[in-house]
Amino acid sequence: HKETWNTGVILLLTLMATAFVGYVLPWGQMSFWGATVITNLFSAIPYIGQTLVEWAWGGFSVDNPTLTRFFALHFLLPFIIAGLVLIHLTFLHESGSNNPLGISSNSDKIPFHPYFTLKDVLGFTLMLLPLTTMALFSPNLLGDPENFTP
Repeated sequence: HKETWNTGVILLLTLMATAFVGYVLPWGQMSFWGATVITNLFSAIPYIGQTLVEWAWGGFSVDNPTLTRFFALHFLLPFIIAGLVLIHLTFLHESGSNNPLGISSNSDKIPFHPYFTLKDVLGFTLMLLPLTTMALFSPNLLGDPENFTP
């Protein structure tokens, strides 16, 4: 169970990192200052903090090298996440889900396919359609107005 938990936490942190570097990519005011504040948090690490921050920035401040690095990370991290998901599922398959009462539920089970497959496909479609519609027809709807300030 420990490996499953650890890979789940690593997955969470990697997903948050992907979201953060993606947040910086519009390169507006909110993106710039978000990158500055969050990356400066690493400067609190004793001895290596400031070096780590300057390495992440690619210089002495948030600038074009930072954007390039964050774009590369935003592209590469989903592949790492996919690998971590496979590792996580492998550990989950080995240890099984939590069953603290030890009650056998074999009589209540239904086959995964086609019931859950169709249910998942329907749910995915119902979520993807509004998201795609919003992204294609009003991409700035949920954007922060401060990000449009030069």
